[in-house]
Amino acid sequence: MTAMVHRFSKFLAVCTVLLILAGSLVTSHDAGLSVPDWPTSYGWNMFTFPPSMWVANILYEHGHRLIASSVGFLTIILAVWLWLAEPRRWLRWLGVAALGAVIAQGLLGGLTVIFFLPAAISTAHAGLAEIFFCMTVAIALFTSPGWIAGYGTAKAVPYEKAPYEKAEPYDPASHDAAPGVDDVTLRQLATTATALIFSQILIGATMRHTGAGLAIPDFPWMFGHVVPDHWSAKIAIHFAHRVGALVVTVGVLATSAYVWSRHRERTELTRPATLILVLVATQVTLGAFTVLTGRNVWINSLHVVCGALVLTTSLVLTLRSWRVQFAAESMPAGAEPARTRGRSGSSATSATASGARA
Repeated sequence: MTAMVHRFSKFLAVCTVLLILAGSLVTSHDAGLSVPDWPTSYGWNMFTFPPSMWVANILYEHGHRLIASSVGFLTIILAVWLWLAEPRRWLRWLGVAALGAVIAQGLLGGLTVIFFLPAAISTAHAGLAEIFFCMTVAIALFTSPGWIAGYGTAKAVPYEKAPYEKAEPYDPASHDAAPGVDDVTLRQLATTATALIFSQILIGATMRHTGAGLAIPDFPWMFGHVVPDHWSAKIAIHFAHRVGALVVTVGVLATSAYVWSRHRERTELTRPATLILVLVATQVTLGAFTVLTGRNVWINSLHVVCGALVLTTSLVLTLRSWRVQFAAESMPAGAEPARTRGRSGSSATSATASGARA
């Protein structure tokens, strides 16, 4: 059962990536009002709207609505599934929260149409999309065998032998589970990087929905200077996004460097630390070409998707760095893996598995 929930949550996360891409294509094509009514589509029920009418920008807007509805339906399934099959109470409520987020996201999407794309609502719509994506990725992570087993170095706990499916108390030694990393500095770096990335995404969404994407039309210079020689509201937003990109890059580099210097033997940390470097490099490149190509539709849209992947990769690294701090709450009943301090210098401790926790 756990294996199926994990696979389904990963599938939902992938579908959410497609939804973010579809939403970014709507904005890039300026197609937000190509279907001017909501929740109907030109008076038709959304699901009976004739395909013969899916032309020009209507295709992007209506397609976005259909994908969003599909993701909403899948989220209902996941929330119910978690509530019925997941023993961890907090994870069941996370599924409910994800369902609430996707419902709110749909309502915000409708309001953007009803009120003719106000920047504030459109930006909130974009920001909530990122939060929902983070929720789906987090659920996939929390149901993974690596998370449950404590990222053991020899082998992960097989699904069919998951600790909460056994009557006896969980014995970490029987699964070769390595002690978790308990490193305060790593948690601070990773958490800060994730917060910076989300803030940068919000600035980027504000830039897109206020029409400031080309307020500074050259790159890497700004009107031929290091700093703009004249200002307006749109130029300030665009400038803030470029400065934010530099801050995020520094934060990601610091976090990844720390992981590789202190925890290079922990693949659950080094893999996302390496991946995020690749994604940030790709993101900066896409951002540069977005300006240089005059906001090419596909480059602009992929820039949005890549930003979401940067955020969730940082989130995965952050959650893994925090795992031992809430291991007792995050593990299913009967499971309580060992832990030690990270290489940052704190003394080692170990947990016992003498009984189940509620």
